[in-house]
Amino acid sequence: MSNSNKPDSNLDPNLRARLLKETKNPYRGLRRAVWIALFGSAALGLFIMVTNIIAGDTVSINDLAIQTSALVILGFLLFKDRSKEESN
Repeated sequence: MSNSNKPDSNLDPNLRARLLKETKNPYRGLRRAVWIALFGSAALGLFIMVTNIIAGDTVSINDLAIQTSALVILGFLLFKDRSKEESN
């Protein structure tokens, strides 16, 4: 009973560090995939609206504002999530 507070760890130190990092920031890959999918959807919607405007169709200003704000917000969230990973 020389050191009963610290259990023996058979884990590789690199694996242990990676697992500890994952516990601090869980589901990072899934979260990033969701941000990318939603950002792509907002970008595609905005692109379609802009092409409709160019074609001469009428597009509601409210719809255009919602699509633009969704693109900006999701872009910010994706950037924030990416910069948070780089700082860790």
